[in-house]
Amino acid sequence: MHIEALHDKEKIEKYLLKNVGLYLYHLGDLDDFFWPYTCWYALVEGQEIYQLALLYIGGQTPVLLALTDQDEERMRLFMRLLLPLLPSQLDAHLSPWVLDIIEEAYTLRSYGKHMKMLLQDSRRLQTINTSQTLSLGPRDLPEIEEFYRVSYPNNFFDPRMLETGCFCGIRAATVGERAGALQSIAGIHVYSEPYKAAALGSVATHPQWRGRGLGTEVCARLSQELLTRVEHIGLNVKADNIAALRCYERLGYRTIATYEEASLTRKV
Repeated sequence: MHIEALHDKEKIEKYLLKNVGLYLYHLGDLDDFFWPYTCWYALVEGQEIYQLALLYIGGQTPVLLALTDQDEERMRLFMRLLLPLLPSQLDAHLSPWVLDIIEEAYTLRSYGKHMKMLLQDSRRLQTINTSQTLSLGPRDLPEIEEFYRVSYPNNFFDPRMLETGCFCGIRAATVGERAGALQSIAGIHVYSEPYKAAALGSVATHPQWRGRGLGTEVCARLSQELLTRVEHIGLNVKADNIAALRCYERLGYRTIATYEEASLTRKV
C-alpha cells in the first residue's frame, strides 16, 4: 500500500458515497466553487482506495479532514504516511483512533469532541413556525460581519457563501434603536447542487435574544430551503453543546459519527 494524490473527481466521489453522512463536507468540496482549494490524498493498493483525506486550503489556516468508519489499522498507517506531506500549522477533524499517531509529529491542542449529524426526519421541520425568517445575501454583508463579531467571534464565515442565497435570519420587530437588527442567523459551510450536499454552519443568535428559540427557527427555514435544492443535509456540532444538539434533534437531525477537532503545530 502507498499514499497517492488524487485528482479524479469521479473516483473520489465513488469512495465518498460509501458513507454520505461521514463525508458530507468532502462531497460538497468536490464542487467547482471549492475544488481549487482542495488537496486529496488516499491510501491505495492497485486501483482500490482504502482510506482518504482532504486538506482544504481556502481559509486562513489549512484544515485536514481525516475521518473513517472502517479499518482503524489502515487509517493509522495512512496517517503515518501522510504526516510528512502536511503543513507545519493546520486545523484538523480527526477520527479518535489516529490522535496518538498525529501526536508523534505534532503538538495537538484539542477543541473537543464533536458530533456529525445528518437530517434523517425532515417531517419534523414542518412543525416549526418560520414565518418571521427572511433571506440574507451579499447586500447584508457589513451587518452580518458585525453580528458575528458580537455573537460568534471565532466563527468560520466565508463571505462568498452569501452568493448561494443559503443564509437566512430573523430581525428584531420591536420599536426602538434595535428595530430591524439581526437577532439570529443560519448559513452554510458547504453547498453543492451537483453533488446534492449541504452543511449548515455559521449558526448564531445575538446574546441579547438567546433562549427564545430563534436558532431553531432559522435552522428550520434554511433546512426547508436546502431540501428543495439538495438531497443530503448535515452539520457539525460540539458534543457538549446540549442546547444545540436538542435543537437539531428537534428538527430531525441524528448523530451519525463523532470526531475530534484540534489545532496542530509541527514539533521542532
